[in-house]
Amino acid sequence: MWGHVLLLLASLSMLPAPQQPHPAARATLSVMTWNVCAGTNSACRLYRAGPAELAEQIGRQALTRRTDVLFLQEFCTGAAGTLELWLEQHTGRPWSIASWGLTTHDGKPYACHPDLLGRPRGAQSVAVAVAGERVAFEVHELPAPPWYVRRAAVCANLPARKVRACGTHLSAGTSYDDRQPGAPYRTKQLERLLEISAEPGYRSVVGGDLNVSPPDSGYGGAAGRRAVAPFYRVYEECGQRGARRTGGWTREGKKLDYLFAPKGSVRRCHVDRGVTLSDHKPVHAEMAL
Repeated sequence: MWGHVLLLLASLSMLPAPQQPHPAARATLSVMTWNVCAGTNSACRLYRAGPAELAEQIGRQALTRRTDVLFLQEFCTGAAGTLELWLEQHTGRPWSIASWGLTTHDGKPYACHPDLLGRPRGAQSVAVAVAGERVAFEVHELPAPPWYVRRAAVCANLPARKVRACGTHLSAGTSYDDRQPGAPYRTKQLERLLEISAEPGYRSVVGGDLNVSPPDSGYGGAAGRRAVAPFYRVYEECGQRGARRTGGWTREGKKLDYLFAPKGSVRRCHVDRGVTLSDHKPVHAEMAL
């Protein structure tokens, strides 16, 4: 895995059933994506948060929509087990989590800064968590600038529902990341993400912090807007209305966070702008199966 840190925590034991047992498979799937900004950005409220606090804040946000699938960015690998346990205890369902830790160009873990007590929190990560399924996880590396951190998408196949869920965090158009004109690495990353999101016989949901603006938004780099356009030809984005490829803002007045699902399947979409724990807002989608 080129030195990447891959933490797979699969819980296969059932907790005591809640008073109203849930069916094994639901007619809808609830998905959330959230860049929690927990790793290295001191301007965010979850910066240096311990595993218990991080798990509770993410878990409470997931509970607001009875989420089935979580895409997380700027998470910390050291909190994965705590989040899994919190979700199981508060939902009465088993959960499985895959948390892929970023590495630097030379293969070293891209560490989350220590918590407030000075304890290590693992590597900054992209994570996918799934409720109530025996899940098969995959990690797919994405093209990334050789001078900065490596990138990947984490995918989960849910055989009982015939759903494939892929979450990621793409390069940023900053001086230290995908800095060249034309967003070359984000373009390549999106091309690869579109390829790996498809699985024969499965319905796909794909998203995360893509660090580009919607094609018809009129803001952000034109190259990034062009790069994400192919997703709109294949999928329906949670926040788009009609033919216009736009959506509500998720970070500082711009849309950077996405949830794509099969065309015609999106039933609800919500950006929770009341959440101030991160510089990104959680995005919730409900799709019909």
